[in-house]
Amino acid sequence: MKLDLCPSPALYPYYKSDNDTVVVVDVFRASATMCTMLNNGASAIIPVSNSEIAKEYKSKGYLVGAERNTKRCEFADFGNSPFDYTSKKVNGKEIVFTTTNGTRAIDVASDCKELLIGTFPNIDAVAGKCLKSAERVVILCAGWNNRINIEDTLFGGAFAEILLEKAKVKFDSDAIRMSYELWFRVKDNLDDYLKVSDHYQRLINNNAVGDANYCITRNSLSIVPTYNKSDRKIY
Repeated sequence: MKLDLCPSPALYPYYKSDNDTVVVVDVFRASATMCTMLNNGASAIIPVSNSEIAKEYKSKGYLVGAERNTKRCEFADFGNSPFDYTSKKVNGKEIVFTTTNGTRAIDVASDCKELLIGTFPNIDAVAGKCLKSAERVVILCAGWNNRINIEDTLFGGAFAEILLEKAKVKFDSDAIRMSYELWFRVKDNLDDYLKVSDHYQRLINNNAVGDANYCITRNSLSIVPTYNKSDRKIY
């Protein structure tokens, strides 16, 4: 298996190739939020890249989760906190979802062979699925407004560690090699290291530190959200 990491959606055209399995990761917080929706019984997620499309769905009666710059959009039913999406609210429902970074990354990679949603809470489950069938895996970091961030990059290193323990893996660029080496430097002190990151500070400023802890807790979920190209929904 080949493994690579694209550190920003803006760079994805330079990292993609045919037959890729792409793992979109937005650690803070879209990936964990989507996992939680489906885990709590949502029938599907409809990811959209901009808020205007989300508003159109809202006008048609859909439940909508929408966030920009860490805050819930005024027209939306939910924001980007996993705690918004309780079973009582989402069970059996399709949820339209748009965020600052995560859903844009999905849109960028939507034509790949297979698109999965990964994060720390489902890291082992995603790795297991990739090991069964993927030829080349690209970790696509959602970043922040096309800039590189720490938390998504570190997920790539943690993911590489899991795969290397179970299979023969070839690193396909310096990006995944750097993320792997950074992960080994900080993995025993991950919480403190992430507290100095840009997005952790945004979460603090918006009273969402509890979200951060949830989003970096490993293997609390076993679901692997998977994008369906035929209807452009995540199941």
